[in-house]
Amino acid sequence: MSSLELQPVFQYGIIALIVYALLRNALSNRQHDPSIPTLGSTNFLASYLDALRFLLRAPDLVQQGYNLNPQGIFRQARLYRWEYVVCGSQFVKEVGNAAENELSFHEGLEDVLQSRITMGRGITENPYHIITIKNNLTRNLHARFPDVRDEIVSAFDDVLHLQGDEWKAITALPAVMDIVARASNRLFVGLPLCRDKTYLDNNVRHTIDIIKSAAIISLFPEPWRPYVGPWISSRERSNVRASKFLRPLLEERLAKECELGRNWEGKPNDFISWLLETAQDEDRTVEYLSLRILATNMGALHTSSMAFTHACFDLTTHPEHFFPMREEAERVVQAEGWTKFALDSMVLIDSFFRESQRLNPAGPLIMQRRVVSPTGFCFSDGTVLPQGAFLSVASKAAHYNPGNHEDLTTFDGFRFARERAEHRKKSKTAFVAEDSSNIDSVFKRHMVSVAPDHLPFGTGKHACPGRFFAAIELKAMMAHLVINYDIKADAFDAGGVPIRPADLVFGPYVSPNPKAKMWVRKRQLQNA
Repeated sequence: MSSLELQPVFQYGIIALIVYALLRNALSNRQHDPSIPTLGSTNFLASYLDALRFLLRAPDLVQQGYNLNPQGIFRQARLYRWEYVVCGSQFVKEVGNAAENELSFHEGLEDVLQSRITMGRGITENPYHIITIKNNLTRNLHARFPDVRDEIVSAFDDVLHLQGDEWKAITALPAVMDIVARASNRLFVGLPLCRDKTYLDNNVRHTIDIIKSAAIISLFPEPWRPYVGPWISSRERSNVRASKFLRPLLEERLAKECELGRNWEGKPNDFISWLLETAQDEDRTVEYLSLRILATNMGALHTSSMAFTHACFDLTTHPEHFFPMREEAERVVQAEGWTKFALDSMVLIDSFFRESQRLNPAGPLIMQRRVVSPTGFCFSDGTVLPQGAFLSVASKAAHYNPGNHEDLTTFDGFRFARERAEHRKKSKTAFVAEDSSNIDSVFKRHMVSVAPDHLPFGTGKHACPGRFFAAIELKAMMAHLVINYDIKADAFDAGGVPIRPADLVFGPYVSPNPKAKMWVRKRQLQNA
């Protein structure tokens, strides 16, 4: 036989080997464990149909699983494995407090974001930028707030670009991302780079690319991902573009340190300086530092932009909250000025964000982990998940737990402000001392508070380290919005009731609709 005649044989042989390898891998990852309830079918082929349904209806399916076992664990079929979903406060605490050598946060993050491919291997294997965020950034929020505030004012003017008193329809999510990018980068890289549109656009595109690329790469079997991923992700191109802008700045900082030492006089108090305090020799290059700055931008842009867009849609849908928040913001600013401490006093705005996050988490699942202990991970009820298993926590379902609040499905933006006020009132009436337990109870109602039944920022050892900066930035943006602008919904029903834009859902990813609009105009004096 000629080589031409043999070619189809080789092709079919390769296909057969690939199919065999996939089936073998799938069978090993889909072994049935009768001790753990399964959402859907345990049949091998039928479970694949359940996995496809998950891509289209993940929030509904996770809620069904939660209803199946609200204080335990259930299994949900994914394309190439079972995913274990944890429910109930006790088990959520156990996940949040587990050691990295038992349940790996970083391996879970890798599965969600395919971060070795989309962000760089060093981001996953040596995430020292997280320490920088947790320590240096949080400590400097008070000192750097005036700069962030200044950038918010300038960014709103430039991005919204409103003329006169006319209403203008804006596409909310892209506009919010542009504003958040500027406010965040004022802290990260400073002026004038934080206002360079090309530099900022690259950060925004990189953030969007990570989410899209991760979703696509996850559709491939795990052994294939290192090979197909680089063709899908634009990480290298994004980093080349970022490096062009950051090179002069980074090279100047590195040269100053070589010449004058790490604590040279006049060193800027920004994220670049804080990174260099932690970066080791092999990471002190323009390319590697640029990747860290891109990764930090991704965390700041993605979560904060979605949270603020959701809050804007909630505000246009429930406009009765608008004027009380405006009155609070004006009163506090008049008394305390535009300071970080002033934002701490804006309890209505804080409560509004917490309620918006309660009803609009980033997805039905959070706190993804991978079991890395050779002996598996044992929960307090004796349930053991084997090494290599992936698990996550049912986030939105936990927020709808009837034991947490009244009227769970109703948006009540001032719910947590009332709870804080009622707690203080009861404490004073009963002459209860302000001991640590009472203070802690009040603090649990704050936007930045984490708990097993409130999970926008996760909970436990790996709760979001940037949440304090995110809260300050978001509250400052909202206070500026309600003081200086009027907003309204883009659509109304036949009775004139505002309609909230439907979210965009794909698998475990949920986002405000990126094409949805809202109307904005400069504040009218008669509404003051």
